Amino acid sequence: MKLGMLSKIKILVFIFAIFVLYTSFLFWFIPQNSASSVIAENIATIPKIGQKSPGLPIYLIIPKINVYAPVIYVGTNSNGAMSVPNGPDEVAWFDLGIIPGDSGSSVIAGHFGPWKNGQGSVFDNLNKLKSGDKIYIEDKEGLIITFVVKESLIYNLDADTSNVFISNDGKPHLNLITCNGGWDKISQTYFKRLVVFTDEE
Repeated sequence: MKLGMLSKIKILVFIFAIFVLYTSFLFWFIPQNSASSVIAENIATIPKIGQKSPGLPIYLIIPKINVYAPVIYVGTNSNGAMSVPNGPDEVAWFDLGIIPGDSGSSVIAGHFGPWKNGQGSVFDNLNKLKSGDKIYIEDKEGLIITFVVKESLIYNLDADTSNVFISNDGKPHLNLITCNGGWDKISQTYFKRLVVFTDEE
């Protein structure tokens, strides 16, 4: 029995509707770490930055620790220190400094540790990154910049961290900052800071 043209159109519309529902489900309901895995598997299909100047960052992607985080932009707080993200799932780029992919050291911070509701933070596993691991920045035009981990260092709160924000070798770097060490109940912060230094690939 042959299908009429109207029946064929109905079938195509039905198939399209199923596709839309499926992709919507992936976007809204897949956990963040699963979404990160999907991005990591398809990273090679996204255009690389090439010779074009990098745009403003919108996502930080770290496949090894299942991070796929939106990037917000921050400056300094009332104490003159770099401000931090508002929530546990986002990261903050220091927009008074270098755009990731430009020459110099760009800096992104993210939270560490559990929140009151028990939720973890985006950089809970940042200490697991090793030399050679890759980190990706997606800019506002959908282009990808790749960075490779060089080393990780731990700083005391009163340490000089100028080398985190400043470099003079003319190359692009991306440095990731989070808390580390024990919790200080009096100052309501952690005793130390972990910094992961990376170089553009």
